[in-house]
Amino acid sequence: MCKKEQSRRHVVQSAKGDIPFDLLLTNANIIDMVTGEIRPADIGITGNLIASVHPTGTRTDAKETHNLSGYFISPGLIDTHVHLESSHLPPVRYAEIVLTQGTTTVFWDPHELANVLGLDGVRYAIDASRNLPLDVMVAAPSSVPSTPGLEMSGADFEGEEMSTMLSWPEVHGVAEVMDMFGVLHGSERMEEILEAGLRSGKLIEGHARGLKGADLQAYLAAGVTSDHELTSAEDALEKLRAGLTLEIRGSHPYLLPDIVTTLKSLPHLSSQITVCTDDVPPDMLLEKGGIIALLNLLIEHGMPVTDALRFATLNGAIRLQRNDLGLIAAGRKANLVTFDSLQTLKAHSVYVAGQKIAEKGKLLTTIHSPSDVLPPRETMRLSPITADDCQLRIDGVNNGTARLRHIQGARFTQWGEVDVEINEGVVQLPDNFSLIRVQHRHARHESKPQIALLAGWGELRGAIATSYSHDSHNLVALGRDPQDMAIACNLLIESGGGMALVQNGKVLAHVAMPIAGMLSDLPAPELAAQFRQLRDLSSEIADWEPPYRVFKAIEGTCLACNAGPHLTDLGLTDGTTRQIVDAVIHRNEHA
Repeated sequence: MCKKEQSRRHVVQSAKGDIPFDLLLTNANIIDMVTGEIRPADIGITGNLIASVHPTGTRTDAKETHNLSGYFISPGLIDTHVHLESSHLPPVRYAEIVLTQGTTTVFWDPHELANVLGLDGVRYAIDASRNLPLDVMVAAPSSVPSTPGLEMSGADFEGEEMSTMLSWPEVHGVAEVMDMFGVLHGSERMEEILEAGLRSGKLIEGHARGLKGADLQAYLAAGVTSDHELTSAEDALEKLRAGLTLEIRGSHPYLLPDIVTTLKSLPHLSSQITVCTDDVPPDMLLEKGGIIALLNLLIEHGMPVTDALRFATLNGAIRLQRNDLGLIAAGRKANLVTFDSLQTLKAHSVYVAGQKIAEKGKLLTTIHSPSDVLPPRETMRLSPITADDCQLRIDGVNNGTARLRHIQGARFTQWGEVDVEINEGVVQLPDNFSLIRVQHRHARHESKPQIALLAGWGELRGAIATSYSHDSHNLVALGRDPQDMAIACNLLIESGGGMALVQNGKVLAHVAMPIAGMLSDLPAPELAAQFRQLRDLSSEIADWEPPYRVFKAIEGTCLACNAGPHLTDLGLTDGTTRQIVDAVIHRNEHA
């Protein structure tokens, strides 16, 4: 008999009372995700599995007993869609944080790493997550790049690459399908990727931002089954009615009040409602939490605690096709979290595979990353630049005027037009305009910088630069002063990537991210402190106006897959028409 069968046999024997449990949790108030009840019960655990859930006090035979009187106990929390890279932490450091908060399973789309490193990035994600107490389910990125033809990242994934990744046992599905245009217009690449996903029988994640009506129906018909890109309560309801699994995310909290109100108005809450974090920066992850913070927001906005927890447990397990998770029931994996209150959720103790690994926000054991995994470095394949490289010039005009298209707004961008003066070949920035500069950093084509006018961000008082820029992660800088922009860019080129703020020639803040230009070597508290300082000091350079013009928008300002204008390493693009657009409407050289 193999070891696995022997282990299961022991679970059966202990459930019957023939042998003692390894661990007995007594006097707990179980949150029943099937009935919605909160009821007293004891939980017997053998090996890594729950062997028995039985009336309080009816069994005492156990090698170890934990008295949970006064505590509520839930299955471990499940994050159905996350990019760990947005924490800027490698998997082991990320696990150290979220495990103490009660999250025991995550579904990771490593498309940020893949856009820099290709298949090697996905292998790194898998290998660096191996044998962690956090159950990391890796998805195969479909968005490398997110918008072929409009941008160039470090790799190109098509049907062959998707089939390769889906053949790996550690890969559990196709990650979010961001090329909505390609799906709806029958691009050969997207048809191959989706066909590979359908053949595999694994999950296919969606990114249905802005889709409705016939386009939404067509997107589902292609095989997509989930979406986290919710833009309003009405959008969420249409997608739920269409049959998509909702992944309510915490990264857009301003949407939650209306979504909760709408969901509560339904005759019943579907099992196809789950929760995810998507993107959480390190300071917020450490200080406020990931899934646990989202659950508390849902509760604060009126969602009953039992329903909110079901989204994060049983519903998540159903979505991820994990019949071993999501319930406190015999035969399920003993991933559990206890709370001392259901008014505001805060993990008191956390069990993974039957072992208590965290208590009162502290790990009880040291987590080690696999010793044979080397983090990928030296991915900023650029030479230093000068201030002159950050000037906007118009071909054919040395002294004169030009009418230029520009990007208007943050997150939801629109086209604008403006007349500019050109002196000695350089565009003179109008009031309330700034520059955005993007340079290819992956050495796959000539890294000629692309520069465009940016409005709706105010007059930036300095420069902000980042190598973490969804989804191609080229080097991006925003600012008005070319010298500041050059200093910020060079700092990132030298340090291997990250984010930087520069004002009047002085570095205000810098967070180095030498692993793939997006992850840090620092301990999480130190990284969080640096990132928080950078975020706070960014208000010295930009005037933020929530909910759209916010610090987070810097990382997404080049998302060419979204509707409207965006600047990429290939030029000024239109995400609606899928074209690269000439910024110059007309030019006039003075005599």
